[in-house]
Amino acid sequence: MQQTLSKIFNKKVILPILIVIVVIILLANCITIVSAGHTGVLVTLGKVEETVFQEGLHFKAPFIQEVIEIDNRITKLEVSTEAFSKDLQTVSTTLAINYRVDTSMSYSIYKNVGSDYEMVLITPAVNEVLKATVAQYTAEESVTNRTLISDGLLEGLNEKLNDSGLYITDVNIIDFDFSEAYITAIEEKQVAQQQLLKAETEKETTITNAEAEAEAMKIQAEAEAEANRILSESISDELVEYYKIEKWDGKLPTITGSSSMMLDVSSILDSSDESSDSTTVSESTAE
Repeated sequence: MQQTLSKIFNKKVILPILIVIVVIILLANCITIVSAGHTGVLVTLGKVEETVFQEGLHFKAPFIQEVIEIDNRITKLEVSTEAFSKDLQTVSTTLAINYRVDTSMSYSIYKNVGSDYEMVLITPAVNEVLKATVAQYTAEESVTNRTLISDGLLEGLNEKLNDSGLYITDVNIIDFDFSEAYITAIEEKQVAQQQLLKAETEKETTITNAEAEAEAMKIQAEAEAEANRILSESISDELVEYYKIEKWDGKLPTITGSSSMMLDVSSILDSSDESSDSTTVSESTAE
């Protein structure tokens, strides 16, 4: 009797517990929660449905349906690759790609590509578009036109990937790297340019100094000419005679004639004076 009661009691307790457990399991498989920033792709017995669950609580058929979450937030992808420039230099590039998955196309991406769409779609597209873009510039232009290359990559990647439901929001060029031979050539070119610039600067300085000296001489000559003009205008006949008298030493000039005769004006004047004196004495005696 006691054993019978024990069996009945066990059945009354265990059965409800089992029913509760089964209900909990069913409810757990009927309810799904899609995380924030994600969408849920509904798969029924392996078939991808076009229905896309947005973030939040949703119901599904237990055991025969599952929900695959697709991240629709902006995601960063780094790609390192090589390309050839317009002058056939090898350009090693590291890119940071920011992209997102269109929420309405989540089921299409999962159905056609799967969850590994970065390796299947984005990375090959980056390699292709980068090679086409870098080939438009020389290696040196690639360094100075990083913004143009980034814009070209952004436009080209969106053209290739938008139809698949992938949108590129930003492209950043982290690094451009070249071969050792090319880097050496660039350094030598820069040194040569600096030397040329220095030589041109020195040449311009020399020319400037020469021009300054020539201008100074011209100004000095003009000043002297102006002074001579003023002096010339200020000289009168009376002033000339005055300077002649000031500079005369009291001696008359000696006039030189032919090689056999030389006339001394001062001697003539002395003789004339003596003759005058003799005449005066004679006149006195006669009287």
